[in-house]
Parts: sequence; structure tokens; C-alpha cells
Amino acid sequence: MSKQDRNKWNQRYAEDNYHKNNPVTLVEDWLPRLPVGRALDVACGAGRNSIFLAQAGYQVDAIDISREGLNLARQKAENQGLSINWIEQDLDQPYQFDTDYDLIIVMWYVNPGLISRLCDCLAPGGYLLCEEHLITDLEVIGPTSLNYRVAPGDLREAVSGVDVLLYEESIEMNSEGEQVASARVVVKIN
Repeated sequence: MSKQDRNKWNQRYAEDNYHKNNPVTLVEDWLPRLPVGRALDVACGAGRNSIFLAQAGYQVDAIDISREGLNLARQKAENQGLSINWIEQDLDQPYQFDTDYDLIIVMWYVNPGLISRLCDCLAPGGYLLCEEHLITDLEVIGPTSLNYRVAPGDLREAVSGVDVLLYEESIEMNSEGEQVASARVVVKIN
């Protein structure tokens, strides 16, 4: 599965079929409330959120399976004079994360077990922000495979035992007028 994912994303980025540059709204909305420090962007893709974090003063580690996505991200960051630690890694394989992040973000990458594990990688007072596509019977944009969506309640369960500041499951219209089903969580480690 991971080799297939790597190939799919490398092809998508190599063909320049990915043009999102703005950060995910959840990140943009919460960032002014959070202390600046070390950040980890999990499944960072072409780096739009990583770059946003670095522009805000964070020391950023950004990890993704796609070499092509990371190359695009690296070039964008270098063009802006930003220093980001880009890490190519298949997240289905074992990886030893640092354990002193002030902020970890996971946007649109489904792996509830990893979300639980990442909570242990936060420094005291650290935050985790996560947004996932939600399983629904309604007509929504995003992946059609249920492998890339979370079931209602799954994300909440993944962060049980930590201080949940926000948990939402919703179906909303995006800025392009398309319906999006998503689950969002923000947690803080005390």
C-alpha cells in the first residue's frame, strides 16, 4: 500500500496537479493562539502548512512519503528564505519522532494510531491540530475510498486521555462552493 501511495503522490506532484498554497483553515485560525516553538507537519505534501508555520517563526520539521512533494516544498521554502527540515518517510513504517514539539499538525492524513502516538511527542503545553475527511453518505469532495476517511467518533477516540479543546464533525461548503465532510480536533498536553 505504501509503495502505491508514494507512486501516486510522486506522480501527482511531478505532473504539477497540486496547486494549493494557502494553509488549512484550522491551522490558520488556531496559530495566533499558540506559542511559537518547534513544530512538526505530518504528511506535509507540498509544504503549504509547513511554510506557513515557518513564516510565523516556528522551527519546522516536515515529513512526507513523496520525494516530489518534498522537492516542491523545499524549493518554495528556499525561494522565501525559509529553513525547514524536510524528511522523506513512509509513515506506515516505524519512525522515531522527537518528543518535544510545541505544535504537531496532521491534515488530511488518516492514521488514528499515529495520532494517538503523536500526542506523546508533544512538549508540556504543546498542541496537536488534526483535520480528516469524514465518512458520510452525502455527496462531498475528497477521497472516495473509505481508507482515506475517518468514521464518526474515530478521531475523538484517537485523542482520548488528553485535553481536547475542540472536536467537530461537520459538513460544510468550502470557498469553491463544494461540500466537505470533515472531523477536526485540537488537543493540548498539560
